[in-house]
Amino acid sequence: MSYTHTITVPLAWDEALQHAKDALAEQGFGILSEINVRATFEAKLGAEAAASLGDYVILGACNPNLASRALGADPDMGALLPCNVVVRRGTDAGETTIQAIDPQTMVQLSDNPAVKEVADDADTRLRAALASLSGSAGPAN
Repeated sequence: MSYTHTITVPLAWDEALQHAKDALAEQGFGILSEINVRATFEAKLGAEAAASLGDYVILGACNPNLASRALGADPDMGALLPCNVVVRRGTDAGETTIQAIDPQTMVQLSDNPAVKEVADDADTRLRAALASLSGSAGPAN
């Protein structure tokens, strides 16, 4: 089983990052954290490491209603929150890749039926966000 839903869009880096944030917001997700992995690599490992990675940001997306339901059902689910969404583009790439965690991963770690309901809802919302970004590129996988 894949643990992400992935799409590739023919958008410039900055445009893809902003569109991803907008699409997540339309599905009720706020961005709790934004980790610029490239900047971290540059600061800690040097410019060559950053350049070989390309642009790479991890968005910590959270839908408060879903998080509340998940934590109410199983407080240990907090270790899996927020939902990570990666926006990345290789140095010479002509397209940008956007990946979202597959919330069904949570279901594999909990036998609680309420967690499955939350994961199903989160999955529907994340897939809708990716679908709105991919346009005619087809469904997210």
